[in-house]
Amino acid sequence: MMRPHYILLPANPLFIAMTLLLAFLLNLLPWGQWPGVPDFVALVLVFWSIHQPRKIGIGIAFCMGLLMDVHEATLLGQNALAYTLLSYFAIMIHRRVLWFSVSVQALHVLPLMLLTQLIQLVIRMSVSGKFPGWLYFAESFVCVALWPVVVWLLLAPQRRAVDRDDNRPI
Repeated sequence: MMRPHYILLPANPLFIAMTLLLAFLLNLLPWGQWPGVPDFVALVLVFWSIHQPRKIGIGIAFCMGLLMDVHEATLLGQNALAYTLLSYFAIMIHRRVLWFSVSVQALHVLPLMLLTQLIQLVIRMSVSGKFPGWLYFAESFVCVALWPVVVWLLLAPQRRAVDRDDNRPI
């Protein structure tokens, strides 16, 4: 194997909460209705569901979904259902996904993000009957393009050593 394997520090629950809060705040910005802008909450939820499935689970995904439902003024439970299923399927495949490189992980994340958007689309169309167009699914592909950046940023605090030493490579 050519890439180094890091022994990661445990994830700080406060850091996890702060990343979810930051993702929610990014979703609150007015660019959220533009086509192709990623759903940051879904992206961070799938990341933590894959990397820390015991700390972030279906309950937190449901609560974040309810917050997004209230923010977007959609049918209550639309995002909650989508995020719950996203978290469930991410937890189901988390052991397998972690064995792959970051680029292959992104290919595993793509169907999860597309499924999330498909669930939201089905619920939206059953209520309003309007199809937003095929550009609606560009959000999933942007999330997959951002996956390596998200992995690098969110794993950075876990890569540092507890006590620095010049003789240890970790």
